[in-house]
Amino acid sequence: MHLATDMHGSFGGGDISSILPDEVEVTIGILALQGAFIEHEHALQRLFMAPSFLRQRKGINWKFSTVQVRSTEDLERCSALIIPGGESTTIALLLRLSSLLEPLRAFSATKPIWGTCAGAILLAKEIANPKKGGQEVLGQVSVRIERNGWGSQVESFEAPLEVPKLRNPDEPFTGVFIRAPVILSLLDDKDAPIEEIARIPEDLLPAESCDTNTSKEDRHAQALVALRQGNHFLTTFHPELTEDDRFHEFFVVECVLDYVLKAKGKQRL
Repeated sequence: MHLATDMHGSFGGGDISSILPDEVEVTIGILALQGAFIEHEHALQRLFMAPSFLRQRKGINWKFSTVQVRSTEDLERCSALIIPGGESTTIALLLRLSSLLEPLRAFSATKPIWGTCAGAILLAKEIANPKKGGQEVLGQVSVRIERNGWGSQVESFEAPLEVPKLRNPDEPFTGVFIRAPVILSLLDDKDAPIEEIARIPEDLLPAESCDTNTSKEDRHAQALVALRQGNHFLTTFHPELTEDDRFHEFFVVECVLDYVLKAKGKQRL
């Protein structure tokens, strides 16, 4: 689906519109091997038509489109990618069977990717208690994460999230958690800093995470349910299962457009 909007961008603190072509295409792919990829696509389409989104920037004619990604040819069309929820080991297996795993690894090294729930597990650098035989990961976000950290499907739930970095930050976001992973800790490495985007109230954390041996830093990390590191965005819940598109807006504006502007600007300078 293609949608044109009129938005304005900056590069290095200055106006970039004068050095960009009249029209800039942005194609956001949704990995469509398993999970709620249709819901993500619908959320993006709603976002691209929303007045609050169209008013954000003026001066550049942005041409947005979405594509369901099932092949390397689909992936090559993408400016950015969303990996939906589902079952992380199944998605990893389907990626390998589709000959997409290595191309996706190369893609993830430079381009924006958002992983939701199972997608978040695939983006993580470390998985606690992986399934027997191990699990393929993209290893792009400096977190240690645990599958099904909240318990089984019957323990799935909704909770109000603190969202200080989103539009209308005083309005809580209803997080939908379905067999969701939990971020156990932030890894101490030299990669880009981690930006906290959303938190869940600590009194809602799983009981097993309340171990007296858990450090204050790890306890803080476990309340994180959305974070950004460079071009990569991770949410442990399912924003696409609500009618609130603020997380999709954050990904597009803060991760994708920022990347596209810089890439296009460097090509034109």
